[in-house]
Amino acid sequence: MSRIEHDFLGDLEIPDDVYYGVQSLRGKENFHITEHSMNEDEYFIKAFAQVKKAAARTNKELGTIPANVADALIYACDQLLEGKYRDQFVTDWLQGGAGTSTNMNTNEVICSIACEKLGLPKGSQKQVSPNDHANFGQSTNDTYPTALHLAMYYRSEDLLKALQQLVQAYYKKADEFKNVLKMGRTHLQDAVPMTMGQEFHGWGRTIEDEIEVIKDAQKHLRVINLGGTAIGTTVTCHPDYPAKAVKYLAEQTGIDFHNSDDLIAATSDCGAYVAISSAAKSLAVKLTKVCNDMRLLASGPRTGLSEINLPMRQPGSSIMPGKVNPVIPEVTNQASFLAIGLDTTVMLAASAGQLELNVMEPVISFAVFTQMKVLTNAMIALREKCVDGITANAEHTKDLVMNSLGIVTLLKPHFGYMLCAEMAKEGYTEGKSLHQIVVEERKLMTEDKWNEVFSFQNLIAPKFEM
Repeated sequence: MSRIEHDFLGDLEIPDDVYYGVQSLRGKENFHITEHSMNEDEYFIKAFAQVKKAAARTNKELGTIPANVADALIYACDQLLEGKYRDQFVTDWLQGGAGTSTNMNTNEVICSIACEKLGLPKGSQKQVSPNDHANFGQSTNDTYPTALHLAMYYRSEDLLKALQQLVQAYYKKADEFKNVLKMGRTHLQDAVPMTMGQEFHGWGRTIEDEIEVIKDAQKHLRVINLGGTAIGTTVTCHPDYPAKAVKYLAEQTGIDFHNSDDLIAATSDCGAYVAISSAAKSLAVKLTKVCNDMRLLASGPRTGLSEINLPMRQPGSSIMPGKVNPVIPEVTNQASFLAIGLDTTVMLAASAGQLELNVMEPVISFAVFTQMKVLTNAMIALREKCVDGITANAEHTKDLVMNSLGIVTLLKPHFGYMLCAEMAKEGYTEGKSLHQIVVEERKLMTEDKWNEVFSFQNLIAPKFEM
């Protein structure tokens, strides 16, 4: 069974069991680019439903569309908010037309649901019109970016939650390892002692900084252009529509949305996308560094640093028996690399706007949603499948410290730089321990004094001496 729907380009045959219409089908047929449709992201569909619901409520209040049609449209939006009809969103993430296919996909779906609510066949455009009712006082150029802002806000909340939980996981390990002595390193060379707890706390604090960066970016997402319509002049919408529609949207979502004080600027400006993408990139850079450190400290297990043990997740080789790889930090690295690369896509697309519109918002949406999705999932995996199960090789790390020549730095207040450097060189070239040189051979320090200087507390938090 099928129905015939019409637009100004002509007629198309639409399967009778679908809720989308002629313009959605044209978009589906024209844009098969990523092989991923918008229905894969529930936040985006729910965000667009919130925007259309706010529009219908506003138009009902202003009397610009029939009240019974508005009520049916509101009902349809509530159905989408409950997670129904997701499979009816068939347009590709990447599309020409600045999101028009997706806006009309949304309009057609909610109109078909509304038609059924009113006892009409799907596609009854004269009674419930995707253009004249669902889209009244609107344009793709204000509804689509507003929906993107809201969906990105939802996604960024998931990102923040995963980040905050990962930070706490590192801090928990920091407390667990607070008495584990290890060697700090700079330039991949022995530096001075520290605790494993300090190492893990440092990792947690490194990524915790990104929480405020993301929250600052969210501020930009809360500024929208709803009611600006085509280019920001509010053409075709009621004078009271912009303020009322934004009020309804904020009320429905619990998010403090407000319109820009310059709707023309807001219609073409992609600064909010650049901000949230940049925040994701910044987090990805930090995650990359931390995962690289973890992989390095877990290297071995017999011929590497082997300071920490990562949970064994799967066999690591099809040819080398018994080999286990750090697969979770590795995949987090890869998710981070992808997020960093996608930020370049956002930068290029955001700079490609011309005059009163940036038509490249579809690729921006695909890039930003992918960034946040992979980083969120990677951080969850990193916490649950790696960080929570890490153990420390405490005796091994202590031995590395006490056999290192790097601890000579603690003797500098006693003997000066040149003598300490001389003893370090002697230890390196002749294979001697620092204790052997200082206490046993040169007798520069008693055993008791050595033990005082190289006590655990003084090693990790050296007291100032002159």
